[in-house]
Amino acid sequence: MTAISTIAGKSESNPCSSADFQWTQQWYPVAVIEFLDPHKPHSLQLLGKNVVLWRDGAQQWQCFEDACPHRLAPLSEGRVEADGTLLCAYHGWRFDGAGNCTKIPQSQTSELEAQHRANPKSCAIAYPTQEAQGLLWVWAEAGTQGAIESKTRSPRTIPELDDKSGRVVKLFWNIRDMPYGWDYFMENVADPAHVPVSHHGLVGDRDRDAKYYDMPRLREISTQEGFSFGVTQGEGAPIMAAIHDFQPPCLMKITTTFTDEGQLILVLYAIPTRPGWCRHIGTQILVKNTQGKLPPGLGFFALPMPTWFGHILASLFLHQDMVFLHYQERTMATKDRWLDAVYTPNPQDKMTITFRQWLEKRAGGGVPWTGDSQLPPAELNKQVLFDVWHTHTADCQYCQTALKRLQWARVGSYGLAIAILVIAILLESRSLALMQQTSVVSIAFGGRVAISLGLTALGYGIGKLIGLFYVYEFEHAQND
Repeated sequence: MTAISTIAGKSESNPCSSADFQWTQQWYPVAVIEFLDPHKPHSLQLLGKNVVLWRDGAQQWQCFEDACPHRLAPLSEGRVEADGTLLCAYHGWRFDGAGNCTKIPQSQTSELEAQHRANPKSCAIAYPTQEAQGLLWVWAEAGTQGAIESKTRSPRTIPELDDKSGRVVKLFWNIRDMPYGWDYFMENVADPAHVPVSHHGLVGDRDRDAKYYDMPRLREISTQEGFSFGVTQGEGAPIMAAIHDFQPPCLMKITTTFTDEGQLILVLYAIPTRPGWCRHIGTQILVKNTQGKLPPGLGFFALPMPTWFGHILASLFLHQDMVFLHYQERTMATKDRWLDAVYTPNPQDKMTITFRQWLEKRAGGGVPWTGDSQLPPAELNKQVLFDVWHTHTADCQYCQTALKRLQWARVGSYGLAIAILVIAILLESRSLALMQQTSVVSIAFGGRVAISLGLTALGYGIGKLIGLFYVYEFEHAQND
C-alpha cells in the first residue's frame, strides 16, 4: 500500500509541464557502459538522428552527431586515437571530447590550421551525456540551449539501485535492438495479459494462467510524468501488489510485491532509435523482505549465470513476441487511428488504451523523427528478424569475448577428439601387429573412443551455443 501511495502522489514536476511532451528535451539511456568497447566509436540512432558514442582521453563517454563537419563523412567509421581524440577516417580531422577540432592535417601552415580550427564551423555537433547506474544517457538536443536545458532535469533512474542497505540484488543489464517501434514496445509491456500466452513455457502457461483480472488506475495521466496501473490478484494469490508505472519517454517500471518474499522490479527501458525500431535496455531487481528472503525472479533468467550467457538466453524470451509485434505495427500503420481500429472490451487493456491516449493527446501523436519518418515495409524473411548478431552481439564486448573463447573451445574439443581417436587407432593397430590383443587392451581402446565421441559431442554442443550469438529462430506453432 505504501508503494501505491508514493506513486499516486507524483505530480507534474517537469519544467516543461505546461506544454506538450518535448521529445528532444529528455535524457535517453542509449547503452550499457560496461558492454561498450572504449577503444572504438559506436554508431547509433536516436529519434532518427545518426549519432556516434566514443570515450575521450578523460575517460568520459561522448555523443556527437555522426558527421564530420568537413565533408559529413560518418565519424563512427573513424577511430579513437591514443591521445583520446576522435579521428575522421576520411581526411584525418580530429576532435576532442567537447567537439573542438584539434587537427586539420591538410593545412598549409600551422597558423592557417589554428585559424581554421578556431572557426565554430570546424566543431563536431555534441550532445550532453552523463553516466548513471551503469548506463550512458544522452540528452537529445545539441548546442548551447541543449547544454543548459540538460542541467534542469535528471534521468529516469531507479531509486532502488541506490539502496546501500544490502537488501537489493541487481541482475545483469541486457540490451537489444528490436525490429518494432518504441510505442509497440511500451504497449506490449503495459499489457501483462499477454505474458502467459506469448511467453508460454518460459513465464506462465497459456492454458492455466490466461485469466481475468482488473487493472485499477493508481496514478492519473500526466503529460510529463506518465501514469500507472495496478493488477488485481485473485484470492489466495502470493502477490500482495503489482504496479505498472510508465515514466516517459522510455521507462516502464513493473514492481511486484510478494506477500512473503520481498519485491521483484522489472526495469524496462525502450529508446526510440528510428521508425520501426527501438533499443531495449532492461534488468531485474530483487529486493529482500524484512526477513532477508529474496523474491522469485522472472523465470530462469534470475538464476546465477555469466552476463554473456544471460544475453544469449534473452533471445528465448524476446523472440517469442518479436515477430508478431513487427507485423502488428505494419498492419496498424494502414489504419487511421489506433483507438478506432482495435476492439478492447476487457479491463486488461486499460493501460494500453491509456498509453495510446497519452501518445495521441499529450505527446503530439508520436515521435517527431529527424529525417525520413516513413515506417519501413514488413520484413518477410523471419531469419532477418531473428538476427542476434547485428542487434546485440556486434556491439557487446562481453559477448564478443565469450564468443571468441567458445570458438577456441570448440576447435580444441574437436582437435582433442581427433587426436585421441588417432592415438587409439594407432595403439590398437600396434597391438594387433604384435599379436598382443587382450581384453585390457580392448577396454582401453573402447575407453579412448568413448572419450573421443564425448569430446565430439561437446564440440557440437558448443557449436549450437555459438549459434545463439548470431540467430535464434522461434515458432509459436511448435511451442507445445
